[in-house]
Amino acid sequence: MEGLELAAFQIISAVGIARSCYIEAIQKAKEGDFDGAKKLIGEGDEMFIEGHHAHSELLKKEAEGQTNVIQLIIIHAEDQLMSAEGFKTIALEFIDLYKRLKN
Repeated sequence: MEGLELAAFQIISAVGIARSCYIEAIQKAKEGDFDGAKKLIGEGDEMFIEGHHAHSELLKKEAEGQTNVIQLIIIHAEDQLMSAEGFKTIALEFIDLYKRLKN
């Protein structure tokens, strides 16, 4: 696997795990386990940052003229990155809502 493909799979893997953590956090909040939800948000954030760093490296290389090839796998990686970011926003809103309902 070449550098570009490897970076894309790093992004996809990391942000996929992040998105799963955010979804699980919503489920924990629904059960009233707000500490568990907070922990999962933190774990998701760590994985999101890992994916974001890989993404930033690709952007840096492109800006330096090292690559100008757009592949479907890179588009998928970008989509996954944005999806995970959206899920975090939704997860935080749901957690807040479940806290309010519990109180």
